[in-house]
Amino acid sequence: MVDLSVRIKDLVFKNPVLTASGTCGFGEEIADFVDLAMLGGVVMKGTTLKPRQGNDYPRMAETPSGMLNAVGLQNKGVDNFIQNIYPNIKDIDSNFIVNVNGSTIEEYIELTERINELDKIPAIELNISCPNVKEGGMAFGVSCPSAEAVVKAVRRVYDKPLIVKLSPNVTNIAEIAKAVEGQGADSVSLVNTFLGMAVDANSRKPVLSTITGGLSGPAIKPIALRMVWQVYQAVQIPVIGMGGIMNATDAIEFMLAGASAVQVGTAIFIDPTIPTQIVEGIDSYMEKNKMHSMSDLIGGLQM
Repeated sequence: MVDLSVRIKDLVFKNPVLTASGTCGFGEEIADFVDLAMLGGVVMKGTTLKPRQGNDYPRMAETPSGMLNAVGLQNKGVDNFIQNIYPNIKDIDSNFIVNVNGSTIEEYIELTERINELDKIPAIELNISCPNVKEGGMAFGVSCPSAEAVVKAVRRVYDKPLIVKLSPNVTNIAEIAKAVEGQGADSVSLVNTFLGMAVDANSRKPVLSTITGGLSGPAIKPIALRMVWQVYQAVQIPVIGMGGIMNATDAIEFMLAGASAVQVGTAIFIDPTIPTQIVEGIDSYMEKNKMHSMSDLIGGLQM
């Protein structure tokens, strides 16, 4: 039997495949198509302290081998999550993780304290990497001092596993990873989307209302893979990899490069069952290669 379980701090995931925040709502949205209990976890849509309307339309655009999005963290706020979402997902046999966002450190702290009160939310993903908001978000994730400040503040008020989501829009992502590890992060997830742009030649205008947006999908996979490998070399905490993972082979490549787990995002828009297909594919690969646990696979890149 192959043991697909992985651990972050004291939190056990039955397998290393999670959904990426912003690609399947709060999990309920794809529950008719996939058994969420088959996944290691569901990282839910970005949540803020107060409701956010998000950016003006158009805010999504298809690109070669990927997509741009500039949704801007549209959500109904933490009160709505606690009252209307949490009761529906709290008893599903998977790890439901809240993606926490703020414009100020004070907002991050208050939101984290609210989430910490929910017994069935075993971890948060602290998003310091969103490229589609005008303040906060990525601004905290692009320098070591600002990343350290927000992680240190949140760590003081949060005693469960803390995953920090990193921006790829930096010169040296390994330095940022080491900085947040030093302030108490239990894991880092990477990469978030790359800042990109689309232009309509006929109208001679930007396609997105925000002009720029976040690029995801297969187009970013080679860069994301490189960054995961670099961060794995630099930190002692588990790395969660993402960026263009479309199938089990992609996921296995990320884990060979050092990822303890992976998140699947853009692929879900094509087929919401892809994450469960990836679980099955990893299991088959490990059985074929006589691997018994994830430690046989993680960081197994032959140099």
